[in-house]
Amino acid sequence: MFVYNTRMAMFQGSLFDTASEPRLRPLDRAVRRIPLSGGAWIDHLPGWVERAELLFEDLVGRVEWRSEARMMFDRTVDVPRLMASYGGDVPAPHPLLDEAKSTLTQHYRGLPGADLATIGLCLYRDGGDSVAWHGDTISGGVAEDALVAIMSLGWRRRLALRPKGGGSRSLRFELGEGDLLVMGGSCQRTWEHSVPKTTRRVGPRVSVQFRPLGVR
Repeated sequence: MFVYNTRMAMFQGSLFDTASEPRLRPLDRAVRRIPLSGGAWIDHLPGWVERAELLFEDLVGRVEWRSEARMMFDRTVDVPRLMASYGGDVPAPHPLLDEAKSTLTQHYRGLPGADLATIGLCLYRDGGDSVAWHGDTISGGVAEDALVAIMSLGWRRRLALRPKGGGSRSLRFELGEGDLLVMGGSCQRTWEHSVPKTTRRVGPRVSVQFRPLGVR
């Protein structure tokens, strides 16, 4: 089990933050839509979570993080991050995560794959933790679209996107401290994303992913 080192995770909120608990800012016109190729798009909202450092510290200390191993070629390797998942009858580890899931579902109502049902968490402990290029798996057919929303907490890490099969266009976001990034349309089928390793000295980051059923 991950041992939380509070010295690695201290963040100072804005001097103008008056909230004593983390809370969500409105999902409104501040969300920036970035159209991509192939019917894909991204919405980006920096600082969606007010007092995000409080939510970050609560999750890192409260969640029962687990490590996983996967087969790669002919050997078993450790997944380079810690994970947790919630859905169905398993309650979220903080009420703000349920509120975020409901808010996102309401905001994107009517779009394909916008009925968010599960919450996944990843803990990137330092710059050596990462996730390779991939698109989330959609069960039930490759022609389906799905919405995947990511809330980033803690230290900023790069999330990169590129078209599947190559292409000249790529995007990079330095996400953390309560930022929101939503991938919609065909993004999981026609684009792929990653969190690359970094040699920069960085502390832990928590990625909270909201997905519909059948997407992982």
